[in-house]
Amino acid sequence: MDEFSPPGATLAEENKRYSRHYVLPGFGKEGQERLKSGSVLVVGAGGLGSPVLFYLAAAGVGKIGIVDGDSVSLSNLQRQILFTTRDIDKGKAITAAGRLRNLNPDIHVDAIAVKVDSKNVFDIIKTYDIIVDATDNFPTRYLLNDAAVLSKKTLVYGSIFRYEGQVAVFNHEGGPNYRDLYPLPPAPGTVPDCEEGGVLGVLAGIIGSYQANEVIKLLTGNKNTLAGKLLIVDSQSLETQLINIPDRNTKAGIKNLIDYDEFCGLRKNTTMKEVTVQELKKLMDDKADFQLIDVREPHEADICEIGGELIPQGEIPANVEKISRDKQVIIHCRSGARSGNMIKWLEANQGFTNLYNLKGGILAWADEIDPEMPKY
Repeated sequence: MDEFSPPGATLAEENKRYSRHYVLPGFGKEGQERLKSGSVLVVGAGGLGSPVLFYLAAAGVGKIGIVDGDSVSLSNLQRQILFTTRDIDKGKAITAAGRLRNLNPDIHVDAIAVKVDSKNVFDIIKTYDIIVDATDNFPTRYLLNDAAVLSKKTLVYGSIFRYEGQVAVFNHEGGPNYRDLYPLPPAPGTVPDCEEGGVLGVLAGIIGSYQANEVIKLLTGNKNTLAGKLLIVDSQSLETQLINIPDRNTKAGIKNLIDYDEFCGLRKNTTMKEVTVQELKKLMDDKADFQLIDVREPHEADICEIGGELIPQGEIPANVEKISRDKQVIIHCRSGARSGNMIKWLEANQGFTNLYNLKGGILAWADEIDPEMPKY
C-alpha cells in the first residue's frame, strides 16, 4: 500500500481553497469540516473512479483510498480522465494517488494496488466510512455489497453501459442493498462488457460525478440522497428515471462472503483446453495444420492481428460451419475472456471437442512474442 500523510494547510489556505463551499447555503464551514473528517474508499480507478476521485479530492475529503490492481492501457484514455498517454503501463492506483496529491496536498491518500477479493476486502474497507463501487464486473459488485452489509457500511454504486448509466446508494442506515435490486446476476455472456458493447466516454464523467455528489451529501449530513433509489440516466435523450428500490430483506441471507466468480457463473471451466502464445508461435513456425479464429470486432483487428480468421463473437452462431471439427481450432480475443465464453457456448450447444483458447489473448502475444505490436 502506498500511503501519503498531508503536510497540513494553514487556516488561511483552507479558507481560500474551500471558500465556494463556505458560502453555500446549508453547507458552510460545518459541511467542510465534515468532509475533512470523512473517509471514502473508491474501488476502481477507471471510467467511474476517475471523476469520483477527482471531485472528492477537490472537495477536501480528508482520507481517500484507491483500490485498483490494473495498469493503464491506451483504450482507457477515452474515458479515464485521471490518466494521460504518458501513464500507459503504469499502475492505476499509484498513478491516481499522485494526481490527487497534486490537486490537493492537504488530504490523506492511500493507493491500494491489489484486486479486491473475499480474502482481503474486510481489511481494505475497515477504516473507511463510505465505499464507492466504481467497478465494471458483477462478481466485484456482489462482493462489495455483501462486505458492506456485513460491515454495516454505506455503498455508493454506479454502472455504465453504452449510453446509459445507473447510480444508487445501498445499505445506508440498514436500507435496501444491491441484492434487493438484482437478487441474481445475469447469465454469463448475456450482458456484454464495455470492451464488447462500448461506452460513451463522457457518460463515465456524468455518472461518476453523480456518485461523488452522493458521497458529499452523505458525509455532510444531507438527507436528500439516493438511499433506496435507483437513478437511471440516458445520455442520448437526456431523460432520467428515479425508481424506488423495495427492501426485500435480502440482507438477512447475507451471512458470510462466498465464491463470487462461481455465484456469477464465471468460475473457470477447468476442462477447457488452452494453448499459450509460445505454443501457438511454435505451431505457426512448424506450419502445423490448425485453424486460428479471431472473435474480436473488426475495429480491433484493424489495430493489431496475428493472422487468424476474423469471425466476431456475435457472428459465430450464424457461422458455425466455418469452424473445423476435424483439426485443432485455436480461438482468441483481446484477453482470452470472450474467446473462452465462445468456446463454452460452442461446446455446450454445438458439440465441439477440438477447441482451444489462446491463454491471455492478443495481449499476451504482444507482451511475450511481439513487444512492438500496438496495445489497446
